[in-house]
Amino acid sequence: MEQDDLEAGRLLFARPCQFVAAANNLRALPEMTRPEIAFAGRSNVGKSSLVNALTGRRMLARTSQTPGRTRQLIFFNLADRIDLVDLPGYGYASAPKADIKAWTKLTRQFLSGRQSLQRVFLLIDSRRGIGTADEDVMALLNKTAVSFAVVITKADKLKVPEMNKLLENTEQKTAKQVAAFPKIWVTSSEKDIGITELRAHIAGLALTH
Repeated sequence: MEQDDLEAGRLLFARPCQFVAAANNLRALPEMTRPEIAFAGRSNVGKSSLVNALTGRRMLARTSQTPGRTRQLIFFNLADRIDLVDLPGYGYASAPKADIKAWTKLTRQFLSGRQSLQRVFLLIDSRRGIGTADEDVMALLNKTAVSFAVVITKADKLKVPEMNKLLENTEQKTAKQVAAFPKIWVTSSEKDIGITELRAHIAGLALTH
């Protein structure tokens, strides 16, 4: 990655990032005034931690030790250039079934009908790899022609041989997905691995719109 791209990412994420809205129904979604990127993944995969690491703000996105706690779509405005959307986690079912059905439906509606959505970053826990629920989300994104990129989280938890095997398996599965971006991002919010490169990539999405 070019140094200019890395610097563009640093500058973008050094600018103000503010909470915009928390939506639990379609009517509560903010207007589509800026390009958007969304972060999706299983509950407890580290979505909020990644948003906080990218923006350099520890408390911007609320993190929780209780999987499945975030049941709304959370929108953040980054420098009036691009919106970051923290999607509800999936694959965890301790909440009442009616609540699970409601937020799953809302997320699917958002993914299938949001014209301002430029890319979904699909987060995969390094210790789990791609599961059935993740494959279901990939199928939905393929069906709705929404570009997505896989982001491996908690990379510091694996040794090099384990990570190489995970990347090989992940590449084999994403190669079959028509909506998948070819690059796989390897990150650790705790150890600041891959954050600079991901910022640069997101800055590229912001600058082209």
